[in-house]
Amino acid sequence: MKRMQFVKTVATCAVAMGLSANLAWAQAFPTKPLKIVVPNAAGGAADITARTVGQKLGEALGQSVVIENKPSAGGVVAGDNVSKAEADGHTLLLISSGTAVSAALFKQLPFDTLRDFAPVSKLASFDLAIAVSETGKFKSLAELLAFARANPGKLNIGTPQIGTTQNLAAELFKASAGIEFQVVPFNGTPPAITALRGGEIDAIVDILGPLMPQINSKALRPVALLGEKRYAALPDVPTVRESGGALSNFNVTSWNGLAVPAKTPKDVVAKLNREIQTVLANPEVKKRLSDLSLNAQGSTPEQVGDLLASEIKRWAEVIARAKIERQ
Repeated sequence: MKRMQFVKTVATCAVAMGLSANLAWAQAFPTKPLKIVVPNAAGGAADITARTVGQKLGEALGQSVVIENKPSAGGVVAGDNVSKAEADGHTLLLISSGTAVSAALFKQLPFDTLRDFAPVSKLASFDLAIAVSETGKFKSLAELLAFARANPGKLNIGTPQIGTTQNLAAELFKASAGIEFQVVPFNGTPPAITALRGGEIDAIVDILGPLMPQINSKALRPVALLGEKRYAALPDVPTVRESGGALSNFNVTSWNGLAVPAKTPKDVVAKLNREIQTVLANPEVKKRLSDLSLNAQGSTPEQVGDLLASEIKRWAEVIARAKIERQ
């Protein structure tokens, strides 16, 4: 009996010592500069989001935050880099809806997207839009849908590359609306816009931010947003779900967030999360992101983890339905 009590006491002390060590670690964190690895090239929305949040996060934590751009197909290089980093909270990965797409699209990755990372927080969400040329034949989503229904397969909608969030959103829109049209992939947004303005395609599905200069100059007309709500800067542009019927529950938005290696102490993750929420509430940060058509939006680690898992499942289903070959 005494031996059993002794074992229990030792176990309790071990747990307490472990908790104390983790707490001390979190209190001391960070002990050196932080690094955010971004799976995109410098200058884009993902990069600017990381730099905007990173600067303020560094100020709050008393350490500099370095942005390291590692662009590659599907973000594989960036993900592999962070999955193998020391799990101490000093190396973070910018995750996004693209991270979920890659997990669904690639047959094999050098890491497990759900097991090898610990989500920290969502950072922002951003709208996708269906846009047409101002000089084109369609002036509204209703006209576009009516044409597609009357002329199966004759409508051409452009997107960036196969397997991007925008490309899969167009495939999901096609399936949800129950119409048949051609999804035409381009090597990025600029050539898709050029094709649209030149009359080579009828519409484009893309992230709203890169389209805004063309919209503001009256070269393109947004006919619908793919998300749940209208965008404050474009109050007259309806959402796809406002079309009703089979599209009444349609909702696709892009998002990004931060994650760390899976074995990072929970107290460190919690500390990062708290500081990130404060950063995202900063008016300067909110305006900087808003100028890029991004909505600053934090979350708990559990919420962004659930979002990532649900997005992987969703896009896997879209990929299978559209018969897109896994890479």
